Amino acid sequence: MRLIVQKYGGTSVGTPERIRNVAGRLLATQQEGCKVVGVISAMAGVTDNLIKLARETSPQPTERELDALLATGELAAVALTAMAINALGGKAISLTGAEAGILTDRAHTRARIANISPKQIHELLADDYIVVVAGFQGQNADGDTTTLGRGGTDLTAIALAGALNADACQIFTDVDGVFTCDPRIVSDAKKIDEVAYDELLEMAGAGSKVMQSRAVEFAKKFGVEFEVRSSLKSDIGTIAKEETANMEDVVIRGISVDRNQAKVTVDDVRDEAGIAGRIFSVIASGNIVVDMIVQSVSKHGTTDISFTIHENDLDSAIKLLEPVVKEVQAAGLITKSGVAKLSVVGIGMRSHSGVAARLFDCLGKSGINIQLISTSEIKIAVVIDGQDADRAAQLTHKEFGLARFTPSQPASAADE
Repeated sequence: MRLIVQKYGGTSVGTPERIRNVAGRLLATQQEGCKVVGVISAMAGVTDNLIKLARETSPQPTERELDALLATGELAAVALTAMAINALGGKAISLTGAEAGILTDRAHTRARIANISPKQIHELLADDYIVVVAGFQGQNADGDTTTLGRGGTDLTAIALAGALNADACQIFTDVDGVFTCDPRIVSDAKKIDEVAYDELLEMAGAGSKVMQSRAVEFAKKFGVEFEVRSSLKSDIGTIAKEETANMEDVVIRGISVDRNQAKVTVDDVRDEAGIAGRIFSVIASGNIVVDMIVQSVSKHGTTDISFTIHENDLDSAIKLLEPVVKEVQAAGLITKSGVAKLSVVGIGMRSHSGVAARLFDCLGKSGINIQLISTSEIKIAVVIDGQDADRAAQLTHKEFGLARFTPSQPASAADE
């Protein structure tokens, strides 16, 4: 008998009607002759409301208590889902992350999974239960509830699929799969049939909101193949898997836009060993995540070090860096908010040349200025003005021929 893990996101369980829809899908999967584990997120908006409530109650809530509070969103959702399955004549039971055997490290609000002991899940499946597990959470060695960070239900589902040796892992969401670009930005973006782990990891890290990057990283590490598909349709979605030789035939798999970025430049700093380490150690001490880092060519013994962070972290970064700028005798600190990162991703870049030239030429001809450039083996990322982000994505999408149809090929009825 096949074992299927199905994850449902917050919008998929956002109303009682949608919860009943999810319950029906889980029950139908079991009736097809499968053992079923459902992994459920909090109802849409609940986690944000809980965070808001916490901030209104306490300006700086302790992370332990914040985790205890945020975990309740998923607990409500799994209980409601199990109730809905039982009301349809099925047999379901809800489990917390701890009851599902998910053990994490001691970090709160962004814990990492240390081990999974799914003995209770196996026993319940053997008794023909549909097991509904609360996503986003686990328990540390002290018995405290921990949460896995934004998008953590993706990680719960993929980790459980690996621990249970599931035959399939399906990530149900409010979109039809992974697209060549966000359809809200590029109206003729195309759904991708299959994507390599590395490509999806780069796309997730570059701003694509379809999957949590840590979940994709876990899937790659343990070889958990999964499908991203819509919870509101029956259409096949996008399969994420180990790359195959034919995947390199596609030069660019997708384009991502990451907004609300800020650029920080430490101007005219001495080009000496240890300076960069001092700068980024201070940033790390503030738990600020740095994305792109670019250092200019040394001139007259000095250099500029530029990097990007989330716009929300800019004020904290300035406070941390101002004393360091004086300490290392840099000329000053230059900051700019309201920038965006545009990334093109594809494992085909390994075997095809000229991608960077086409991207830069496309943006240059349209008057879009590139402020920073960063590359990896399968990604080229540029920082541009946030106001240019949508237009840049649309132009790049067209340049690399990623649309569902070309002008010479009218859209079929299925495309419309």
